Amino acid sequence: MDRPRVRINAIGTAAPDHDIHAAFQDWAETRISDRDRALFQRMAQRCGIQHRWSVLPRADGGGSPIEPGGFYAGETLPLTGARMDRYAQAAPALALDAIAALAEKTPIEGITHLVVASCTGFVAPGIDQIIAARLRLGGAVERTLVGFMGCYAAVSALRVARHIVRSDPAARVLVVTVELSTLHLQPDTALEPLLAMLQFGDGAAAALVTADGPGLGLDRFFAATLPGTDELIRWRIGDQGFAMHLSGEVPGRIGHALADRDFRAILTGERDPAAIGNWAVHAGGRSILDAVEHGLGLPSASLAASRSVLAQFGNMSSATLMFVLADMLATGITGDGVALAFGPGLAAEGFGFGPAR
Repeated sequence: MDRPRVRINAIGTAAPDHDIHAAFQDWAETRISDRDRALFQRMAQRCGIQHRWSVLPRADGGGSPIEPGGFYAGETLPLTGARMDRYAQAAPALALDAIAALAEKTPIEGITHLVVASCTGFVAPGIDQIIAARLRLGGAVERTLVGFMGCYAAVSALRVARHIVRSDPAARVLVVTVELSTLHLQPDTALEPLLAMLQFGDGAAAALVTADGPGLGLDRFFAATLPGTDELIRWRIGDQGFAMHLSGEVPGRIGHALADRDFRAILTGERDPAAIGNWAVHAGGRSILDAVEHGLGLPSASLAASRSVLAQFGNMSSATLMFVLADMLATGITGDGVALAFGPGLAAEGFGFGPAR
């Protein structure tokens, strides 16, 4: 039986309007040792990020969340319960902004399925239920929540949508990714966790996935895990939010894996990476993009969309890859491509794509 070629018809994105990147750097420099401060400043200048946006409101007088009257003001940072209360309010609102942006690009009536990915908060009824209720989708809409998978969760959400449409060609699947990483500032003073926090911002994206119409065709999905790397990316729920551990070894281990012919063949479908015209790589950080570019031997312009998203938004966990794909859709895609993201495991997940035909 012939199955339809599933496609992303369009993608809408949304980010808050509160830029906290410079404020975080100022805060971090007051906590770090004199020995490490110069290194932190040098890494911040080279990180490739110009802006990171937060759902947290401005402090009294318009200042950042760490100033008097801000969410993070005071000697003790907010407990996890207070952060989850903020997530329950802000995550659905930002997701709905992304859905509104999607609706400006393509009609979203007749949604049959809703797939939501998020790893930066928990609430019940779930964020999928909240979104469905606010969109008035009705109780018959089938919902799937992809939770706590980290940066490659967009791939997982799109894979679920593809399975749905391949089994039911009449399905119209709304895929949403929403992450509020700035809810999880940690009271660290060590260099490595401060550099990890330097990467993350808030954002949401929404996509319509169907069996017909224009857009981006989804093809071969893949997954691979790098052996012996399960401790390099960790995400632990603590008393003061979710604590991220992002080892400085990650870029090197990615580069080493990409040098392995068998591992690289999983990602490229046994093709020469340089022969693949489009690369949508999760913008996890400048060093990770550099590792992918050098490990695959790609031309310097290959990851331009990923580097642009990193500069303007930072790492928004699962929403980031969707922003990269949205940029590529906006500029037009000719030829095929590969989408790729890395996350806890250390795992690589992705898919092939090309113009919908």
